[in-house]
Amino acid sequence: MVALAGGHLGTDFSNGSLPALLPFLTDRFALSYTLAAALMLASAAASSLVQPLFGLWSDRRGASWLLPGGVAVAGVGIALAAAAPSYWLVLTLVVVSGLGIAAYHPEGSKFVAYASGRRRASGMSAFSIGGNLGFALGPIVATPLVVWLGLRGGLLLAVPPLAIAAALFLLLPFLRTFVPERSVERRTAGRDQPVALTILLGVIGFRSLAWWGLLTFVPLWEVSLGHSKAYGNHLLALMLLVGGIGTIVVGPVADRIGRRPVLIATLVAAGPLILVFVVVGGAIGAAALALVGVTVVGTFGLTMVMAQEYLPRHIGTASGLSIGFSIGLGGIAALGLGALADAVDLQAALYVCAAAPLAGLALTLVLPSARPRRTLEPEIAVP
Repeated sequence: MVALAGGHLGTDFSNGSLPALLPFLTDRFALSYTLAAALMLASAAASSLVQPLFGLWSDRRGASWLLPGGVAVAGVGIALAAAAPSYWLVLTLVVVSGLGIAAYHPEGSKFVAYASGRRRASGMSAFSIGGNLGFALGPIVATPLVVWLGLRGGLLLAVPPLAIAAALFLLLPFLRTFVPERSVERRTAGRDQPVALTILLGVIGFRSLAWWGLLTFVPLWEVSLGHSKAYGNHLLALMLLVGGIGTIVVGPVADRIGRRPVLIATLVAAGPLILVFVVVGGAIGAAALALVGVTVVGTFGLTMVMAQEYLPRHIGTASGLSIGFSIGLGGIAALGLGALADAVDLQAALYVCAAAPLAGLALTLVLPSARPRRTLEPEIAVP
């Protein structure tokens, strides 16, 4: 679990660095809000659209080499993007980094399902903590590097992911020992529930609209209020760090009282907390934003487990779909919110972020239980 969470840290460290780089890239290339959001869309699309394909490949053939390979590509791509001399080259390298992220997540979450046994929500929470920590460390590390060394200092962002990728490569023989025999896996899996998975993907999409809107516009919102770029990135890091702490609680609670009740409670809280951040601001707004991290970041692992339990015979595909929709729809939403911010203002875009969890809540209320259903295998009498 430490190895898998470490890989998650490496990919999401690269992913989390991009929002922190946006204000600096916006100044360097004189970007509109729409073009800045397009970088988020490029990352989101590259790291989401192919994730189900990586998951399907993993289900059919196995692809453990994607664990170190994905982390390495993600880190090198974002590091080169920071120092790229043109906007279009930045866009291309952000796509490369996104492909590395796409390669790691379905395989990593599949191995987590193997290693966590019956306590799958707790195991996925541990996996998510690595990603949350990485996403929080991205802006914490990227901001001072760029402030002190300029955008070329962003080349150093490749160092942590490459070190983690090397460790994963050395650990591959050990990690492969957790893969069950295919016949055993099919015999113990439950029945697939594709309709329930489709509804869950809708919930994930609305949650991601709010999440990616905040990732994209929290730093820019604080700059528009007269604060420094560093201040906005610190708020972003606070949201991610507190969200990581919330993940520690959400997984075990979901194992005890059920997935759906926990998801409902977090969606109920998310919208009002975003409104407090936008309308009240100051220390109270910062505290509310931190709690948004708990209600949103804390449920990433939960919804991934639910997806795997709705599609237990194809958990790699389920993982790719759940993360892919989370990233892909969120990136598309970020572009739409950027256009709204250009046409109206940033505050209007953030109000949409506050409304999105309510739509997700409506879908969650019709979800069936995510507890795995066992298939009844015919017993063979042995004389």
